[in-house]
Amino acid sequence: MSQLAKLNFPPIHLRARRGVNGRTEVFDSVRGRWLVLTPEEWVRRHVVEYLRTECGYAPQLIVEEHPIPLNGMAQRADIVVIGADAKPHMVVECKEPNVKIDRQVLDQVVRYNSVLRCKYIVMTNGIETYCYMKEGENYTPINHFPHCEISRTK
Repeated sequence: MSQLAKLNFPPIHLRARRGVNGRTEVFDSVRGRWLVLTPEEWVRRHVVEYLRTECGYAPQLIVEEHPIPLNGMAQRADIVVIGADAKPHMVVECKEPNVKIDRQVLDQVVRYNSVLRCKYIVMTNGIETYCYMKEGENYTPINHFPHCEISRTK
């Protein structure tokens, strides 16, 4: 794999191996399996670790590749964080570092949230990150990732 982009997240430690096809794979501790290390996966691994270490979310509250039935098609949100009420609290859409976070990405995550009904939506390519809080039918920009509202169990 070519050089991975430096992201605007704290550095992380990954368990990596060379897969049978010669591609680099990383261990996803949330899902308990090996994944091909693509540029988007590089961003997702950083976001998951940030949610755990900086925002205080326990691993069992973080769901990756969350299925969303949307217009008769199966879609998947990159990351959904479960809240204190056991319902989706935040949806995060991860893109490769070279993908611009634009209106199209915002529309995508808002569509996902029309089903999920999360209080927060986040979009990031690892370099740019945009967080919003849903207030009624509107989304208000906030300048940080939402932190965990429930106590962690260790």
